[in-house]
Amino acid sequence: MARVSIHIVSWNSMRYLPQALESIAAQTYRDFSVIVVDNASTDGSIEHVRDNHPGWATLRNANNRGFAAGHNQAVAFAHSLWQKAGEPLDDKLVLVTNPDILLEPDFLEKLVAAADAHPEAGSFACKLRKVISVTRADEREEPKKTTLIDSAGLLIRKSRAVVERGAALEDGERYATGSDVFGVSGALALYRMPALDIAAVDGELYDEDFQNYKEDVDLAWRLQTLGIPCRYVPEAVAYHYRTAKGSEQRSLATAVRERREKSSLVNYWSTRNHWMMLIKNDTLGGLLLHGYRFFPYEIAKLVYLTFSEPGSLKAIPATLSLTGKMLKKRAAIRAAANARGGAQSVRKWLV
Repeated sequence: MARVSIHIVSWNSMRYLPQALESIAAQTYRDFSVIVVDNASTDGSIEHVRDNHPGWATLRNANNRGFAAGHNQAVAFAHSLWQKAGEPLDDKLVLVTNPDILLEPDFLEKLVAAADAHPEAGSFACKLRKVISVTRADEREEPKKTTLIDSAGLLIRKSRAVVERGAALEDGERYATGSDVFGVSGALALYRMPALDIAAVDGELYDEDFQNYKEDVDLAWRLQTLGIPCRYVPEAVAYHYRTAKGSEQRSLATAVRERREKSSLVNYWSTRNHWMMLIKNDTLGGLLLHGYRFFPYEIAKLVYLTFSEPGSLKAIPATLSLTGKMLKKRAAIRAAANARGGAQSVRKWLV
């Protein structure tokens, strides 16, 4: 069995999926297998995988189960294959990959080398740059790689807003050095299988109640609470066609504009999942300590939702209806952390 299991969850992803698969197939590091989970696509996505990469595993769902459930399926499948082969999980790695990603040929080689060099870390973030699609004279689309950062890990503020580190900023010296970071974007993330086993709650890696959006932040916070670091690896470079815009350094006007460019469903999920994430992971003491940043942020958000985005206010009853489940999961996380010597604070990551 391969050491690295690469997982893609697709849903009508044919615009980008073939490019992503080709970049995976071209990797210089060869000790990997691929699992593609398709969420009931109707655009030929799964047929493309089977026709062009017949040696890769495919799982097809009867309906769209979302990002979290799809990746949980892939992780469970990889786990079972390793166990069936009787191989220890200590050195096994899982690469979570969006279908709109392009990997540099040495991407996996560099990322696995970093994992071997930092055995203390349980997750790894690469240098993810932005790529855009340009139309050629013959009207075919082709990728244009940029030097703008898409993500260099996750950054969490004292307001509890979480952004992609470096997003929309020019690549440069700040992002050239490896370091520990708060977490890794779910668009492209490498995890140790043992770390995922420790972090799983009721068998779930990503919280399926989140469905889509911020489940990667929730997992990053959980790993930090468990005392499992995340490492940023600038040598491993990839590119992302990001549809949901966001930037690390943004004014209020920019934040409002970026939110208005997203669909109402995305904004609803983002709002609801942010609150559920706080219930699961934050502490009352931490919120009070940073109340001067947290409460004005939340009040401003509620005012904005009331007057500009009333449809997202349904996130309030939705969050309340799931609070009991979040508190049970919180208790499970705390119990796992206590078994490892006590819950670790994330305050050092708050900026």
